[in-house]
Amino acid sequence: MEMQRRLLRWLLIKLYKVDVNGLDNLERLNDNVIIIANHTSYLDVVLLYAFLPVELTFAVNTQVAKSWMIRVVRPFFEIFAIDPTNPLSMRSLIKRVQQGGNVVIFPEGRITVTGSLMKIYQGPGLVTVRSDASVLPVSIDGAQYTPFSRLHGLVRRRLFPEITLNIFAPQKLEIADHYRGRARREKAGKILSDIMTNMVFETSDYKTSLFDRLLDARKIHGGKHIIAEDIQRIPIDYDTLITKSLVLGKALTHYSHRDEYVGVMLPGALSTLVTFWGLHAYGRVPAMLNFTVGASGMISACETAQIKTVITAKRFIRMSKLDDAIEALARKVTVLYLEDIAEKIPLRSKIRGVIISKFDRGLKRRHRQRGVSSHSAAVVLFTSGSEGVPKGVVLSHQNLLANMNQMASRIDFSIKDIALNALPLFHSFGLTAGTLLPTLNGMKTFLYPSPLHYRVIPEIAYDINATIMFGTNTFLAGYARFAHPYDFYSMRYVFAGAEKLKDEVRKVWESKFGVRIFEGYGVTEASPVIAVNTPMGNKAGTVGRLLPAMEQRLEKVPGLKKGQRLYVKGPNIMLGYLLHDNPGKLVKPETEYGTEWYDTGDIVDIDEEGFVKISGRAKRFAKIAGEMISLTAIEALASKVWPDAQHAAVAVPDDRKGEQIILMTTQKDSDRAKIVHQAQQDNIGEIVVPRKIMVVVAVPVLGTGKTDYVSAQVIAEQRV
Repeated sequence: MEMQRRLLRWLLIKLYKVDVNGLDNLERLNDNVIIIANHTSYLDVVLLYAFLPVELTFAVNTQVAKSWMIRVVRPFFEIFAIDPTNPLSMRSLIKRVQQGGNVVIFPEGRITVTGSLMKIYQGPGLVTVRSDASVLPVSIDGAQYTPFSRLHGLVRRRLFPEITLNIFAPQKLEIADHYRGRARREKAGKILSDIMTNMVFETSDYKTSLFDRLLDARKIHGGKHIIAEDIQRIPIDYDTLITKSLVLGKALTHYSHRDEYVGVMLPGALSTLVTFWGLHAYGRVPAMLNFTVGASGMISACETAQIKTVITAKRFIRMSKLDDAIEALARKVTVLYLEDIAEKIPLRSKIRGVIISKFDRGLKRRHRQRGVSSHSAAVVLFTSGSEGVPKGVVLSHQNLLANMNQMASRIDFSIKDIALNALPLFHSFGLTAGTLLPTLNGMKTFLYPSPLHYRVIPEIAYDINATIMFGTNTFLAGYARFAHPYDFYSMRYVFAGAEKLKDEVRKVWESKFGVRIFEGYGVTEASPVIAVNTPMGNKAGTVGRLLPAMEQRLEKVPGLKKGQRLYVKGPNIMLGYLLHDNPGKLVKPETEYGTEWYDTGDIVDIDEEGFVKISGRAKRFAKIAGEMISLTAIEALASKVWPDAQHAAVAVPDDRKGEQIILMTTQKDSDRAKIVHQAQQDNIGEIVVPRKIMVVVAVPVLGTGKTDYVSAQVIAEQRV
C-alpha cells in the first residue's frame, strides 16, 4: 500500500511539479482530526492521499462518490459517502470521526464550478463541534487548471499545470455555550467558512508586484483573452496591453527616473490603463491626480508628492474643458501629452516591445533588477479632502494585491463577468475594485470616463451585458432615476462604497431592477476595502464583515453612548502618507497601538456575526449641551422625511450650547416640524433635530461622489 502511494506521489510530482508546504503541521495532529480542503477538481482526493503521509478516510458527497475517478482510486483508501442534506448521514459521520483517525471533508460538498469557494455547508462544522475534533485546513491550488476540473470555459485548462498543497496548523472550533440548536449549527458553519476563506486568502499570490501579477494573469487566461474596453469600443487583450505598456513605458523613461512619482491626469480609458502599466513596467510610481479639484488642488497634490512630471492627453483636456487648469499646472511641472509621446516613438521601439513582451521570465527578472518588490510603492492616491486638506496615500504592491485577493476570497468573480466601471481611476475604489481586480483576474472591464452621465451609463450596462458594477450611493441613485427596468437585466452584483447607502436607493434597485446592492466600507488608506457584504453574507443596514486577514480594535469614545472608534490592521494598510507641510517624505501615522494599526476615525458597532454598522465619523459628531450627536444620523433622519433630496448636516458654533446643527437640503418645501415628527416616530430625542434648515440648489459634492463637507461648512457659517 505504501509502495503504491510512493509511486503515485512520484508520478504526480513528475507531471504537476507538486509542491507541499506545512508538512510539519501534521506532527501536531491528535487522534481525532478532520482535514478540510477546498474542492478544485477530481484530482483532489488523489493529491491528498498521495502527499499526506497519514491514513485517511474521505467523506465524499454521494454523487461524487459515483464518479469514475473515485471508483478508480476506491480500492486504495476508505471512502465514506455522505449526503450533506441528510441529518442521519451527518450523525453517521460524527460517529466515524469519534472512532479516531483522520477524516477528510470537502465542506463545499461539490467541486467548484466558479473557480472560487462555493457555499460552505453547515453540516461539516457541526460534525467538527459534535465530535470535539480538531480541524486541519489544507488548500489545493493549481488543480483547477487541469482537465479534471469543472471549469471548462472559465479558465484556460492545461494538461500539466503546477499544483501546490498548503497545510495549515490544526485548530479547534470554539463556540460559546449560549449557542444552542440551530444557532449552534449556523455558528459552526460560519466559523468553518471563515477558516476556509482565510485559508484561500493566505495562499493567494499577493506578495509579488503588480506587473508580475499581470504577466501571471496572461499565462493563466491566455494572451488573446480580452480584458478591457472603453467608449472607443476597441477591445484590448493581455498581449496588446503588455506590448503597448512596454513601448509607452520605455518612452516615458526619457522623462522620469526609477521610483519617481509621476502624475497621471487621465479619465477612465484604455490610454490610462496603458499609462499605468507602462510606468509600472519600468519601475515608476503612478500618482493619480484628481482633476475635478481644479488647478489649485492639483498643484497642491504635486507639491505634496514632489511630482515633477504629469502625463495627460490633449483630447481629454479639450473635451473636459480643463485648458485653464492645465495652463496653471504647466507653470509648476512638466506636462506631457500622450499624443506627442506617441508621435516620437520610432518603429524599432515598437518592434522591440512586441519581441520582449513575449518573454515573461526576462520581464520578471528585469523588474526585480529595478528594485521592485511587493513592499515597493505602487501608486499614490490623494484623499478626497471632504473634511480637510488632501493627503497623498502611498500604497504598496502588496497592499493592492492583498485587498484584491481579500475580496476575491469572499466573492465568486468569474472570467465570464463583465465589469462596468465609471468611477474615476484617481478614486481608490475605482482603481482597485473597478479596474485592477478585474484586469488581474481575467474579467473584462468597460471603462467609462464619467460617473455623472446618469442616462448613458444604464444604456452602456445594457449594451455590454454588464454583470458587475461599482458605484456610490449618489451615482446609483442617479442611474435608478433614468434607467429602463431592463437596462440591468444581466447584472449579478452591484457594489456600493465611499458613502452611506440609503435605504431608498437599495429598495428601488431591488424593486425596479431585481438587483441587490452589496454595501461595503473602505478608506483610501486600506487600499481601500475594509468590509463588504457578499452574496453569502449580507445584512442590510451594515457594510458587511471585515475582510480576511484584517484585525480590529474598538475604543470607547467619551460622551458616546453607542458605538466605538475603529482601528484596523492588515496587509492592505498603506505604507504611509505624503503631507503638504513635509513634502515628499513618507510618514506612517502613530497610534496608541503602534504604526501597524490604522485609526479609521469611524464610529462603529459590530454585532455577534461580525457585521459592521457605521454610526459616523468621529469628526462628524457635534457636541450639544454636553451630548455627542451624530451628523450622519441627522442626514439619515432627513432622508426618511425627504428621500429624493440631498442633505448635509454640519455643526457651527453656538454661544449657549457650544454647537448647533444646520441641515443643508435641496428640499424646497422643507419644514423643521416634519423632522421633529419623524424623530418622535423613531423615538429619537429632539436634541438630534437640526436647529436650522438651509435650502440650497445643490449640496456641494466632490468628484468622487462624496459630500464636500469643507465647502458645506463654509457655506453654513457664512449664512449663519
